[in-house]
Amino acid sequence: MRNESLPSRQYKTGGGRLAPVLCNIFGIFILLSVIVTCLPATVPRLWGYKIYNVVSGSMEPEIPIGSIVYVEPARLEEIAEGDIIAFHSGDSIVVHRVVRNKVVEGEFITKGDANAEEDMNSVPYVSVVGRIKAHYPLLGRMLALYTSNVGKAYAVCFAACGAMFNILASRLRERRDRK
Repeated sequence: MRNESLPSRQYKTGGGRLAPVLCNIFGIFILLSVIVTCLPATVPRLWGYKIYNVVSGSMEPEIPIGSIVYVEPARLEEIAEGDIIAFHSGDSIVVHRVVRNKVVEGEFITKGDANAEEDMNSVPYVSVVGRIKAHYPLLGRMLALYTSNVGKAYAVCFAACGAMFNILASRLRERRDRK
């Protein structure tokens, strides 16, 4: 004898609604996390900033190793004593504080905060990349990972997993609807 008061099969199984929703939420979360972690390396470039990772301790404690610095273009004559600038030194970009701006000579005297003495060589205006607008400790280490080949592979694989969770959610919904 069949009991008419029993709920339908859909009630018993939940209609297969929970698994697609969870897959969809998890997939979106993964995709958003990849996007959000890439934003600090991409969005500032749209406004003309250059982005560098600090690898030495010459500016500690103000700018620790592993920080990321955002460099804005600046009128060199307006850079003042105490400003922090980024400049080319050989094959490297150096971030140091301005001790003096020698406008007539077209050069800066700089010093790293952790260094006892001023830098041996003055910095000609042509070597200057710009003034440091902002710096964020530890963010540089994360972005350094994204710029390595292994980091790029991880980001692509992580994004692909997020997309696959969304595809799985779609397939589960289709299967549920066919029943």
